[in-house]
This record gives sequence, structure tokens and C-alpha cells, in this order.
Amino acid sequence: MLAALAVLTAGLLVFHSAVPNAAGRPGSALETFLPWLGLAVPVLVVAALVRRSVTALVAVLLPAVAWAGLFGGLLLPADGGPHDLTALQHNVSDENPDPTGTARALAGAGPDLIALEELTPSALPAYEAALAPAYPYHAVEGTVGLWSKRPLTDVRRVDIKPPSIGEGWNRGLRCGVRTPRGEIAVYVAHLPSVRMRANGFGSGPRDESARLLGAAVAAEEVDRVILLGDLNGTVDDRGLAPLTSRLSAPRRGLALSWPAAVPVARIDQVLTRSATAAEVWTLSATGSDHLPVAARIRLDAS
Repeated sequence: MLAALAVLTAGLLVFHSAVPNAAGRPGSALETFLPWLGLAVPVLVVAALVRRSVTALVAVLLPAVAWAGLFGGLLLPADGGPHDLTALQHNVSDENPDPTGTARALAGAGPDLIALEELTPSALPAYEAALAPAYPYHAVEGTVGLWSKRPLTDVRRVDIKPPSIGEGWNRGLRCGVRTPRGEIAVYVAHLPSVRMRANGFGSGPRDESARLLGAAVAAEEVDRVILLGDLNGTVDDRGLAPLTSRLSAPRRGLALSWPAAVPVARIDQVLTRSATAAEVWTLSATGSDHLPVAARIRLDAS
């Protein structure tokens, strides 16, 4: 039985995409928490030692190797090489009691770019005032915004509203950013929330929004692209495939960002095209239910 459980765990890790995503989207639900399957390994090892089962101990090597192959690289130290810019992404929460303190904490980290989601009309002036000294360039569309140390160009709204959501929902932004290495296109997005319901994993609107955002990225004429946003999904979740098939995820760092009190998943993402997010990490908690996520980014040669 222990050996069978070990084989099953390894199978779910390696072949998670084979789990159907029909009614209730169980495949996406599994992929959201996929790294946590690794906790089965020490449990199975202890059980195998108690039972003194050599067969079970050998079988446990399967999920251990599978987990290391999928996620072990994220735990390795960053390469420490040079980078071109640092980007920071944060869902600041529309119920944040201290927007000024949050903005100051983010600016104190010194990133080149700061992307924010869940900006409310009442809190926006506080963010603008606190970030203005270090970030003279910024743009806001709906509830998302980008603050930059470098000039912005070609700022425009990106329509990622699923048909099932009513008018007035605006959570997509595209900005050109001038850098010493040339212009980059920066997207800021906040995809619809996912809910666990009695009928399963409610990710339909998020998946549709991801398809719309993926199409916008695919049509982007600027070669170098950085996507910063609360995507309400992990990079393993197939619902984000329209994005993860076109953009690269960070190479180092787990950076679990949600919920802030006890983070279990990184749903706040920094994804790149013709650039490399060499390292990603979280900052200290603010007044939000998400942790800020920062990344060091190297731009590929044009």
C-alpha cells in the first residue's frame, strides 16, 4: 500500500496534465497546490521505516525525484550575475488600511518598476503622493497601475474582461518603458478571482481573461515583454497556459505570496519574454492579504 501511494504521488507530479479539467476543473485545482505534494515524501518515508519496508522506501524515491525535477531548481541560490532592472508586483488590497505605509515600504525596496492592483479611487491619491518622489512616471487604468523610474510611452488599456463580467471592470494596462537597453513592453493585469465551490474549482472567468491577455501579448510588437500581475493562478495551472506558453517564469525562488498570513501559493507573477527573471522573492507583509513579489530581470540581446 505504501509503495502504491508513492507511485501514485509520483504519477500526479509528473503527469498532472493528464488529470481532466472537465466538471469542477480538478486538474487546475491539483496544479494550484502541486508543490505541496512533496509533503507526502517525508510522511511515506516515516511510514516505510515504521513498517521496515524496503520496497516502500525504494518506491518513495520516485516522488522525491519527481518533485526535485519539477521544483528543486527553484530552491537553488540565485546565480548572482548582473541584471538590468528590478520589478515589483503587489496586489495592495482594496481594503488596505494603510496605503501610504504600503507605498513607502514598496518604494523602500528600490525597484525600477512597481505594478499595483486593487487600486481604489479613494486610496489612489495616497499611492501617487507616496511614490511620486522616487517614481516620476506612472499610469493607471481602472484598478491597476504602473510606477516607473524611467519614462513611459504608448500607454493604453488592455481589454481582458470576460463576457460574463459586467461593464466597468477594467484590470489591464500596457506601457512602453524606455531603458538603456531599449524599449520594453510592460503589462499589468489582475485576472478574475478563483473560488472553491461545491461544484469544484471556479476558474472559468479567470481562464477566459488569461486567453484575452495571452492574445494581447502574442500581438505585442515590442520584443521584450514583462508581465506583472495578480493572475489568481500558479504557473503550473493549465488555465494560465495562454500566458505561460508565451512567457517564461522565474528560474529561482518559490516566493509564495498568498494568503499573506500563511502563504501557500504564488499567484502574483512576474513573467517575461526575451528577458529572464533570474530570481524572485517576497517582501515583508503590508496591509494587504497578498505579499509583494519582486524579481531581478536580465534583458536578452535585441
